[in-house]
Amino acid sequence: MPEQNFDIVVLGGGSGGYATALRASELGFSVAMIEKDKVGGTCLHRGCIPTKALLHSAEVADSARDSEHYGIKTTFEGVDIAGVTSYREGIVAKKYKGLQSLVKARGITTIEGEGKVVGATSVQVGDDTITGKHLVIATGSYSRSLPGLETGGRVITSEDALQLDFVPKSVAILGGGVIGVEFASVWKSFGADVTIIEALPHLVPNEEEVLSKALERAFRRRGINYKLGSRFQGVVQNDQGVVVTLENGETIEADLLLVAVGRGPATSGLGLEEAGIEIDRGFVKTDERLLTTKPNVYAVGDIVFGLQLAHRSFQQGIFVAEEIAGLKPVVIDESNIPRITYSEPEVASVGLTEAKAVEKYGADKVAAYDYSLAGNAKSEIIGTSGSIKVVRVKDGPVVGVHGIGTRIGELIGEAQLVVGWEAYPEDIAPFIHAHPTQNEALGEAFLALAGKPLHAL
Repeated sequence: MPEQNFDIVVLGGGSGGYATALRASELGFSVAMIEKDKVGGTCLHRGCIPTKALLHSAEVADSARDSEHYGIKTTFEGVDIAGVTSYREGIVAKKYKGLQSLVKARGITTIEGEGKVVGATSVQVGDDTITGKHLVIATGSYSRSLPGLETGGRVITSEDALQLDFVPKSVAILGGGVIGVEFASVWKSFGADVTIIEALPHLVPNEEEVLSKALERAFRRRGINYKLGSRFQGVVQNDQGVVVTLENGETIEADLLLVAVGRGPATSGLGLEEAGIEIDRGFVKTDERLLTTKPNVYAVGDIVFGLQLAHRSFQQGIFVAEEIAGLKPVVIDESNIPRITYSEPEVASVGLTEAKAVEKYGADKVAAYDYSLAGNAKSEIIGTSGSIKVVRVKDGPVVGVHGIGTRIGELIGEAQLVVGWEAYPEDIAPFIHAHPTQNEALGEAFLALAGKPLHAL
């Protein structure tokens, strides 16, 4: 059985895997990256990039419908799903080609095939054994379902949803988290009737409650239906559609049921436990430096318990490559990872919610200010409502920034810097925010918390 040797072997070529490989190559290591599908993984081919392309098409559809409000006369003739698909696939193809070129330019050996860990730091791919001084596991995640609920036919996953060659007339969506909310937004913009089923009391339940409630109001205005605190009981499908039954006996009829209850770690069948790598509920157990229970074996990305976000995977990949190089990188503070839901309106946040801050510091030690975008000229110009909420420790730093509104995700960069650098509102208050921009809303919130509001009461 042929054996190939490298400094670092990376099992998985998604966001975490290729980030590890790229940074390791920069640091002078020889690197093999094993990928059974396409380099770029779920994010590039079936997740982040194609769904955001869909969301942009949806934004264009909404703009065409509403153009007369802005003094522009257009005729909206409908959604050409073949054209939307061509646009989406073109974006993915261009990004994929660029990534392939980058990987090749860095001298990374890409091995196509399904890998299985067969030794301390060895992976078997077909008849070949690929061995490294270090092994990094980065196999990503899969679309999760509920016990007893099988996908197929008219019961689809998010990956299936991307492949649809038609716009459904009606869709039921099981799950009101990021994936469910984003597809609900797309399909409503494309003309479908949408109903979201969420077992918890709010949409995007991990976000600041004020944002969840604002998103619910916005969806209600858009005509997106939702059932909150409603548990799924079962589904029956036929040639005409699906009938979803809730625990309270209520039924929902639709063309399709999208199962969007989250993603699970893709660790089954990799030989990890047999190799002495401990698994907990499917996730690879690591210490804070992402080292597994096996020496010289690391794990990054969605298989490590925590936020399943591509940018978290990128950072973890960089971290592990630098850790192997002995650079002693700073441990990632997961609470400072930015989060964005790319619906209309967008939801964006970084740091602690007010409730979490109170839990950590005490109610008498926390202050917050919620600045309405109604006071922001650029928000009025582009026709969005929403708000920016900033949470601080009294006489201390900003610990959380949370916002909702059209394009609000573009503000998260400054927010992350403020939270990550533990800046005080008084530190930010003298900074000039360009006028008119939505970025001013952040500046106004910081001014208010610093005790000197300008356009806020």
